[in-house]
Parts: sequence; C-alpha cells; structure tokens
Amino acid sequence: MRHTLPHAPQFYVTAPQPCPYLHGRAERKLFTALHGDNASDLNNALSRQGFRRSQNVLYRPSCESCVACMSARIRVADFQPSRTQRRLMRRNAGLRRLATSAWATEEQFELFRRYLDSRHADGGMADMDIFEFAAMIEETPVKTRVIEYRCSGDQPERLAPGDDFLAAVCLTDVLDDGLSLVYSFYHPVLQPASLGTYLILDHIEIARAAKLPYIYLGYWVPGSRKMDYKAKFSALEIYKGGVWQNIGNPEDHSNEAHPLSVDPIVEQVARIALPQFDR
Repeated sequence: MRHTLPHAPQFYVTAPQPCPYLHGRAERKLFTALHGDNASDLNNALSRQGFRRSQNVLYRPSCESCVACMSARIRVADFQPSRTQRRLMRRNAGLRRLATSAWATEEQFELFRRYLDSRHADGGMADMDIFEFAAMIEETPVKTRVIEYRCSGDQPERLAPGDDFLAAVCLTDVLDDGLSLVYSFYHPVLQPASLGTYLILDHIEIARAAKLPYIYLGYWVPGSRKMDYKAKFSALEIYKGGVWQNIGNPEDHSNEAHPLSVDPIVEQVARIALPQFDR
C-alpha cells in the first residue's frame, strides 16, 4: 500500500529516560515519522536542523533541563587533517572499502555483537538480536548505503590467517548536502587502529569525491568523554541556537547543560522549517 506524509508532519515527544552521556540527567526526544514519497525531502530538511534518522523515524533531543546535545558536522572543503589523523590514514591505508545496499548479513551481525560486547555491554542496544539488527540496517525510506571496510592478509592487525576479513561497518545516509553517519562499529581487536576516527576520515574523502559539502556526525555533547573525539576534527560546526556555527573552543559550550537554556517544546516545534510538500 502506498503511503504519503501529510502536508504537516506530526511531532511527538518521548518519555524521559536516563541520559547516556551526562550522569544524573534525563533524556527526552522530539520525533516524527519518516515514510512515503517525501521521505528524502524531509530527511534532508530536518538533518540540516539537527535531527537524526533511526530506521523510519527522525528525532532530535528535546530535554526538559538541558540542551547540551548539539548536532555536529564537518565542512569538507575546509577540513585539514591533523598530524595524528594523517598518521592514522596511512596506518589504515590497506583497508578496502566496499559500498553496498542497505542489506544486513550474518557476518555484519557477528561483528556488531563483538563490538557491543566489548564496548557497550551495558548500553541500550546490548540486547539486540539479528532481527532487530536487520531492521536497523534495512528499514530505511531514504538513500542509504552500508559501507564495509575489509582488511587483507598483509594488514599488521589482521584477525586470522587469510586474505579477507570484515574490520568495520558504517551505515550511511546520502543527503542532498552531505553524508550522514547513522551508526558504525568495528572489530574490538582493531581498537588500537582507531577505526572509529578512520571511518570519519574516509567518509570525508568519499564526500569530497562526490562534491558533497558536509559530513554529519550525530551529536556532540560538551562534558561527555564519549564525544570528545568529534571536537578533534577541524572545520567542525555545531547546530546551536537554531544556526550552524563553528565550534570554536569546546569549553565555551559547557553552560548548555543549564535548565534555563531550554525553550518550551511548542516553540521548538514552531521553529522547525519544513520542505514544501505537494498537496
């Protein structure tokens, strides 16, 4: 059956849950459905306003006492790798990139389970089974790619004798103005190779070749050690106060965890700019 979005998408708010980034705080999300003929237009428009995609839902943090979660993106044309990042690119130069359709495989799921068990055993995704994993990968109404990174037998960090091993995976949305890294994971044995950072660096090269101006990284949270790595990329912008701006000194954003900085949910929704859908 064919589905289409109404002219004005409906927005909803989740119940508060413990914040995964800042201890002692509660998280709440503003979200809307993503499906139908206008899904790509809505995804493009709301991604530019700090929203993220999870399967067929677009969401943005809308907490009652905090606005610390800020969407982050890299300006591809202005990005200059640091000395450490250049060294990292050389170290992982032997990885082979393979872009595929959004289709889950058992090999990907096995790698995903290894990653969760090693890095996020207590996280919200820890109990995901293969069917939920397949839904995360495959339930997408927009242009999405699964980008695999494989290491060959001459890699110093190879996992076993042979020529071909799945080292990392990134679920990536292709927007009209960039690439959005939806979710990534890698083999925990290769953690010293800093594959999480390398995937971002490689996506910058993909975007540059495709003449796409931005890499959308998800959320950056001042004061969260889990998010510190994002602030190490040059040409980084954050979505703050309804506009994209250079991150500048990350410490200057520490006051965003103050409850007086939060606007009422009705005002937040009223400021969302929607694409012009055909009636």
